[in-house]
Amino acid sequence: MKIAIYGTEVRSDFLPIYQRIFNFFEQNSIDIVLLKKLKSILNTEFKIETHEFEVFEPGVEFDFPIDFLLSIGGDGTFLSAVPYALLRNIPIVGINCGRLGFLADISSENLEEALTQLVKGDYLIEKRSMLELIKPKNLFEGFDYAINELTVHKLDNSSMIKIETFINGEFLANYWSDGLIVGTPTGSTAYSLSVGGPVVMPDLAGLLITPIAPHNLTVRPFVVPDNVEIELRIKGRGNQFLVSFDHHSEPLDFSTHLKIRKAGVMVPIVKLDGQSFYSTLRDKLMWGADRRN
Repeated sequence: MKIAIYGTEVRSDFLPIYQRIFNFFEQNSIDIVLLKKLKSILNTEFKIETHEFEVFEPGVEFDFPIDFLLSIGGDGTFLSAVPYALLRNIPIVGINCGRLGFLADISSENLEEALTQLVKGDYLIEKRSMLELIKPKNLFEGFDYAINELTVHKLDNSSMIKIETFINGEFLANYWSDGLIVGTPTGSTAYSLSVGGPVVMPDLAGLLITPIAPHNLTVRPFVVPDNVEIELRIKGRGNQFLVSFDHHSEPLDFSTHLKIRKAGVMVPIVKLDGQSFYSTLRDKLMWGADRRN
């Protein structure tokens, strides 16, 4: 078995987790492949011996098989690991070193138990749907996919923007607001949740449209089928608005129209035996904190 390890940053409090992972893999004769930048950080800044590990790096094909991609960090790290997983259809496993962690949902307390399940094959592979930005193309370093959401947002601190929204070419509504989120079911527990959007099951065949601070209080979050094309035309004072696609962001001129749809590819995510979306909701949102439960 060969497992790739991905991380975007290393803090001193992360080091025990890396060391426990390295020790576990050594004891179980599992080969490790490190992100090249991560290997350099561990070796030079923290003096952790990594010379024997193979490396992979952005945009460079590798000719050896990888069984899993282990993302170490929070959900932001997990999101940035998605392009690597899609490139070779490698299942992602998320180890949570951040805060909430809906995608990176394996806690450090259960690390060895989780890795043991992985080695024994006690897991399922979930395929999570994604968004594809079909207009404009190649906006975010050539990677036009998002597992959570597309967000449009005003750039200044005062004036709201108007977002003309069309579903399969039919006018839906003008959203006078600070912005608008078009999210996947996976993204229902991300930005959309924080602005009052619904929580939906990850395998739901739908897309979420959630306004951010709408001026008209009767405008509510809306779920549409995932086989539609959504077009957004943004207007407002000034010259530009901000568009975000998961962890990527770019300012765009108001003359730019956005078109999105469900992508033709899906992200493989590892779910360990006994792990479910319901249990994640209870743990992360503390739904079981009421003593009456």
